[in-house]
Amino acid sequence: MILEAKNLDYYYQDGESRRYILRDTNASFEKGKFYTILGQSGSGKTSFLALLSALDSPQGGSVVYDGKDIKQIGYENYRRNHIGIIFQSYNLIPSLTAVENVLVPMSITENDIPEDKKEVAYNLLDYIGIVKSKADRYVNKLSGGEQQRVAIARALATNVELILADEPTGNLDEEMEQEIIDIFKKLAHEHQKCVIVVTHSNEIAQQSDQIFTLKKGVLSTNE
Repeated sequence: MILEAKNLDYYYQDGESRRYILRDTNASFEKGKFYTILGQSGSGKTSFLALLSALDSPQGGSVVYDGKDIKQIGYENYRRNHIGIIFQSYNLIPSLTAVENVLVPMSITENDIPEDKKEVAYNLLDYIGIVKSKADRYVNKLSGGEQQRVAIARALATNVELILADEPTGNLDEEMEQEIIDIFKKLAHEHQKCVIVVTHSNEIAQQSDQIFTLKKGVLSTNE
């Protein structure tokens, strides 16, 4: 297993009472698979992804990457060197071009990156479906679907094995949504990435290798 959630607790303190978002939550993920975490708004799925990606920390339990608690790895180190995160709102830097956005994580990672980083960035964007002429445009001049592709290329730029995505097709039409899901499948099945996507869409979930369902803080699996 590349990633495990072990007995995770996450709650808000309301006076003397606790409002649990996640309670004693366990899950495991391996390379070469495309996973979805399915749940309605307020089900806790985004909180769960935030814990898996070290954007937040649990009140109980642990997240284990490659056999090691991510607290021991260090949250910043884990985010910089071991995972790629894709957001619904893209979170690109609008004052930079597409290729410059992809270069940003490559400049701060400690992972081995080929010397010609710009060529790698162009190749990644081309693989994701962004040709060079568009790679040189400012990202706010690209369509929503193109911006999401740039966000995927950025997540892949540091050569990580774990890709985490929060509602990555939420702002896209059905055709573009399917194209993005096809990219995730290819990354998992052909490139042995572990891809974990949070979604409220049952249609997307049905295309994944394994579905985890979150309801009122309780995680269940289709297995």
